[in-house]
Amino acid sequence: MKQILKNKRGVTPVLSNVLLTVIAVAAMSLAASATYIITENLHQIMGERAIAEDIWFTTDGISIYLANIGKVAIETSSVYVNSTSQPFIPILLDVGEHGWLNISFSWSSNGLYYLAIITSRGTEIANYYQAPS
Repeated sequence: MKQILKNKRGVTPVLSNVLLTVIAVAAMSLAASATYIITENLHQIMGERAIAEDIWFTTDGISIYLANIGKVAIETSSVYVNSTSQPFIPILLDVGEHGWLNISFSWSSNGLYYLAIITSRGTEIANYYQAPS
């Protein structure tokens, strides 16, 4: 019996295996929680969809009729015409809602304009539009 207690060679591998298991479980817990946070944000971004249904070039500027076809509400945060930020009145569209976004911009007839609308979550609704003659 005394020989069994004197032999301590088996203690070090057991402790190292337990320590590595604890470290691996802690790392996987952190990775799982980080993945959950990232994918939750992606679900919201992927659920955000809007389309520009109609574009009107008026004497006051450009009016865009937006439709929210996504799964979450959208709010416009910035508008660019030919990559230049333009003044506008922000709008909030709930799921299934439509609304006019009015941009103060002096346009030229037959001009080609790249309109980009950025939402508060970073989704971009952009395309080229030609002004009437």
